[in-house]
Amino acid sequence: MKKILILILSVIYISGCNVLSSFDTFEPVEGKIVSDNKEYTMIIGDFEWVEEDFEANKKSNLDKKGLADEFDTLELEKGTKLKIEIDGSPLSLKINEESEDGSVKSIDIRESEITLPTNEGYYIYEVNAKWNEGNISYVFDVNIK
Repeated sequence: MKKILILILSVIYISGCNVLSSFDTFEPVEGKIVSDNKEYTMIIGDFEWVEEDFEANKKSNLDKKGLADEFDTLELEKGTKLKIEIDGSPLSLKINEESEDGSVKSIDIRESEITLPTNEGYYIYEVNAKWNEGNISYVFDVNIK
């Protein structure tokens, strides 16, 4: 009887470890910006992700400004077009632009591209991507000359 109990507990333990190991190796979907054929990886902010065998979520300790500080600020010209590339084909993308004065507005995205403002200044962008499995926010910043 003890052998059967040990066998059952061993199987349960091994099965549980497999589920945990898939969670431990979870990597959020990477997002990039492309400008002039150069790729820049955006900083991941918050995310929530649910799949059949696990659930993962993270609330960033940093606000948008703090996340933008982690990104190597792009120095670009007025009206430059940026391509947004996110693996896994999200169902929707929403982009917010925050200017130096703190005002925030929603930015149009067409064919995975946005156009930077024609006014000089520093801007922080937050990209919100949504899939059936969850959502991820990304941050990058631009200094427009």
